[in-house]
Amino acid sequence: MITGDLRSKIDKVWEAFWTGGLSNPITVIEQMTYLLFIRRLDDIHTQREQKANFLKKKIEHPIFSKSQDELRWSFFKNADPDVMFRLFTKENGVFDFLKNMGADDSAFSTYMKGATFMIPTPRLLAQVVDMLSQIDMDDRDTKGDVYEYLLSKIASAGQNGQFRTPRHIIKMMVAMVKPSPEDIVCDPSAGSAGFLVMTGEYLRDHFAKELLKPGVQKHFQQSLIMGMEFDPTMIRIGAMNLMLHGIEQPNLKMVDALSESNQDFTSKATVVLANPPFKGSLDREAVDPKLLNIVDSKKTELLFLGLILKGLKLGGRAAVIVPDGVLFGNSKAHQVIRKRLIDEHKLEAVISMPSGVFKPYAGVSTGILLFTKTDSGGTDKVWFYDMTADGFSLDDKRNPVAENDIDDILKRWDNLKAESKRSRTDKSFMVPVKDIRDNNYDLSINRYKEVVHAQQEYEKPELIIEQIESIDKERQLLLNELKRSLAN
Repeated sequence: MITGDLRSKIDKVWEAFWTGGLSNPITVIEQMTYLLFIRRLDDIHTQREQKANFLKKKIEHPIFSKSQDELRWSFFKNADPDVMFRLFTKENGVFDFLKNMGADDSAFSTYMKGATFMIPTPRLLAQVVDMLSQIDMDDRDTKGDVYEYLLSKIASAGQNGQFRTPRHIIKMMVAMVKPSPEDIVCDPSAGSAGFLVMTGEYLRDHFAKELLKPGVQKHFQQSLIMGMEFDPTMIRIGAMNLMLHGIEQPNLKMVDALSESNQDFTSKATVVLANPPFKGSLDREAVDPKLLNIVDSKKTELLFLGLILKGLKLGGRAAVIVPDGVLFGNSKAHQVIRKRLIDEHKLEAVISMPSGVFKPYAGVSTGILLFTKTDSGGTDKVWFYDMTADGFSLDDKRNPVAENDIDDILKRWDNLKAESKRSRTDKSFMVPVKDIRDNNYDLSINRYKEVVHAQQEYEKPELIIEQIESIDKERQLLLNELKRSLAN
């Protein structure tokens, strides 16, 4: 958990960027990402130096050569602003080093293609380097918290319809799919890699001993987590987010997940966690024809559901955020994807979320679909939950509040046998698949939820009139008494 002191220090760095001429949140985070990365490389190199000195051996896998010492954070952080700025911007300087260093020491450098150094002045660079040097980032939790706090400052949706998923919603979804160390967890619209980061945290919390085994640790670091993202800025931010949370070799693919060139996803993932972009529509010619065979649409939210069904391994499970329109839309494509989920696979749950969950990014109403790929059906009953509160106010401020359904959702999800006894007037209930088919595969909770109208009894009109007249008489008496008092 980030402390008030740490929060204050980061806010000051942010303010320095703002007053220094960089006001776009994504740009600020990207530039800070470069600085955090070069600092991290210096920390790793220093650790290897210390180990070599202790063992009186030659340093193994050095990151910097002796001629590159001036590119190290520990060197330039004390340099004059003009000298520091020149070290960053010159040919074969700090920034070129980040872009060109070998993949053996840097998974992050894989995603540096097209990166641009945008800090405009020596003064701003020196300010930010000095401030970041004062932030203690020695342990994984602190590094991760710092970056998560930076990401929380992105307060607007991206150009392609992507916006940051609240971390408590991600945590709930990860807890519901329960990933294990044997899984391959994929987010085909990774963004800042929030789902993948939370997967790593969940596994550390629940499988700490197992992750110490060499084979398991290798899988955890290199292949358990997989993501796709076509925005080069976001993939750099996502990679850094994973690395600062202890995933040293993040497996992120810079690819349009819906295109034919995305072959890495096909039948590899055993778990999918995603909040696909809701842009609305895209160029049909750019979409993989195999996806169009699953759902013939231009709508990204429907195509991503098709992609997930295509890419999951048999028996794989998914938790996916979708706009409400997916649940009840009456177009042919909407009906086809719902029919596939229910008749060809196993749809297990639909969680209806309040529209304020994604504020201030968007006020769209959304739901969560949880399903398992079977290719042979299996949907018997579908669990519905009507979430009305997530622990934060549902306005743009999103302040903490006492009302929160998340613990209740997890408790009920872990005891689904008891849910069959609940009536449809409750917050959650089971709906037989026959009822869903009879309702044209409509998955909106309002289609099945029963509302109990409490009977309200009123007094007879004659009695109400009598009461009004009595009150009026009393009022007149009091008014006359007041007049007499004033006359005396």
